[in-house]
Amino acid sequence: MAQTLSRSEALGILTKAPAEQVKNFANSLLDEIGDVYVEKNRTGLVMLPYTDSAQGTTFHLGEVLVAEAHIKGLGQEGYGMVVGRDVVQAMALAVIDLALALGLRTDTIAQLVSEQRQQQAADDEHLLKMVEATRVEMETF
Repeated sequence: MAQTLSRSEALGILTKAPAEQVKNFANSLLDEIGDVYVEKNRTGLVMLPYTDSAQGTTFHLGEVLVAEAHIKGLGQEGYGMVVGRDVVQAMALAVIDLALALGLRTDTIAQLVSEQRQQQAADDEHLLKMVEATRVEMETF
């Protein structure tokens, strides 16, 4: 992929991308990938780790419902996981991951990832500005 974007980094960004956009893009890759073998396509619970900010101790905050997909094709594997129960979105991520593993349309995938990274950064900045607007300064004596 362009600019040494790892598969893990790409999937981390695309996991937070609009589901329909990811599904449509993955669908466009299927003709080039051909037949795939579905190892897993299911929902389940995973433990959510959290690090205590005071002592740095990691503990499990609770369980999170996820959808995951694991596929194989042309001698490579693809994996996708999303929060929630959308197994089609997880499968779409697995297809994109498989395409990356196969080296298919990496420039197009990199462009999608870049666009999503920029959009997510803009969304985060907007949220931080909204939170900052609610800040209250208190004077203590």
